[in-house]
Amino acid sequence: MAKKIVVLGEIRNGELRNVSFEAVAAAKLIADGGEVVATLFGETIGEEDLLMIQHGADRVIKVEHPALKSYTTDAYQQALLQVLDIEKPDGLVMGHTAQGKDLSPRIAAKLEAGLVSDAVNVEMDGEEAVFTVPIYAGKAFVKKKVKGLVLATIRPNNITSLEKDESRSGNVGSIQIDIKDLRTIIKDVVRKSTGGIDLTEAKIIVSGGRGVKSTDGFKILEELANLLGAAVGASRGACDAEYCNYSLQIGQTGKVVTPDLYIAIGISGAIQHLAGMSNSKVIVAINKDPEAPIFEVADYGIVGDLFEVVPLLIEELKGVTVG
Repeated sequence: MAKKIVVLGEIRNGELRNVSFEAVAAAKLIADGGEVVATLFGETIGEEDLLMIQHGADRVIKVEHPALKSYTTDAYQQALLQVLDIEKPDGLVMGHTAQGKDLSPRIAAKLEAGLVSDAVNVEMDGEEAVFTVPIYAGKAFVKKKVKGLVLATIRPNNITSLEKDESRSGNVGSIQIDIKDLRTIIKDVVRKSTGGIDLTEAKIIVSGGRGVKSTDGFKILEELANLLGAAVGASRGACDAEYCNYSLQIGQTGKVVTPDLYIAIGISGAIQHLAGMSNSKVIVAINKDPEAPIFEVADYGIVGDLFEVVPLLIEELKGVTVG
């Protein structure tokens, strides 16, 4: 039976995050031939509405309000609940991002509905959506079947977004909402640069651990990452040692990533770190200790001194680039 599914697109720094398009792809499957309605929040919204349509949304609702300039729990919760009250959809899908993790359980509680959190796949069993969710830090997976109202967050970089179709058209509308009694107001946002590429959406990640030994040691990782068009990540050990900022941390208490290629350099492979990257499609480990646990999950391993191996990789890649 065809359904209406609302997708909350996520705009950050004036751009739509890729997980917004992945959420549309998931919603199209759940809608089962029905309507996918993308919702965008902001003080002002530009061409993001067109991008959502080009990636599969059938209709877009723009919600513009000064209180929605930056994400706050109160403002976004009030806005989204009003959209859902007007649309009365059969489901809601959003990214399992910091925003999604904060907002989705509050919406589920208000609607007295269940929530599937951090799904890495969705399929249909008749008229019911079935979500695959990792448990035990990615060591196992469970399938959750949803009856009734579908509320779900999807892990970035797992569900393939639909091909962009610039010929697609769809209705774009706006609604006026009432936001009041805010407990939090964002006066200013101070961002610390992390190299540009979002770790959770990166296709390639070059990650360093304590074996990198210093802040200067991370510079060769950054050079390798630049050649590969990759993001730079780190283990908690490297962050604790102050080799890099905690914004780069990957692991159970950091970011969970699933890139196409994960290069672990000087990382021993503690359980905490493996929880954040073990589901990467291809894992390459470089470590001088042949018994390092990271080799147990790696698809390819290089036993050697990273300060010798990485410069060799860089030179080879430069040759490929030039050639």
